Amino acid sequence: MRVISGKFGSRNLKSVPSNKTRPTTDKVKESLFNMIGPYFNGGNFLDLFAGSGAVAIEAVSRGFDKATLVDKQYAAIKTINENVNITKQNQSFNILKMNAENALQSLSNQNEKFDIIFLDPPYKDQKMIKQLQEIYELKLLNENGIVICETDDNVSLSDNVNHYRLSQQKKYGITIISIYNLQG
Repeated sequence: MRVISGKFGSRNLKSVPSNKTRPTTDKVKESLFNMIGPYFNGGNFLDLFAGSGAVAIEAVSRGFDKATLVDKQYAAIKTINENVNITKQNQSFNILKMNAENALQSLSNQNEKFDIIFLDPPYKDQKMIKQLQEIYELKLLNENGIVICETDDNVSLSDNVNHYRLSQQKKYGITIISIYNLQG
């Protein structure tokens, strides 16, 4: 696993040493950023189920100012810290060890707003529609913000989610990337 492009490009990243996380493959990560970017001029990125931190590190590498990485597992947080240290730009990352619901509430209480929120929970624990609603209610997205959902092909996300419009959806093997735009 590596950073694909940008200022940290080609740096190798560590995987979480357990079977409790499923890293986003380099192929899917590259396709995801080609769908939304591929490069950015600032912004705030949230990875709600960060695992190794590879997607958020890729976001900062490609031009985001800051990324917040959330995971509840000790092994994941340890790996995220090691991978962030590889960038030598720790100030660009905010790492939170907590579950997704608590993180959303905490970030809202701090008046944080994000340009992109990435949701890639363990496939068996997906509550994306509920989390999309919480993100909206807590006003965590900037005006033109998007939410990216990574699922497997057993999950069917609706085109019609309250307060969001499905703008893109692509399948890569068993992985599906769905991009939702916030609607006024």
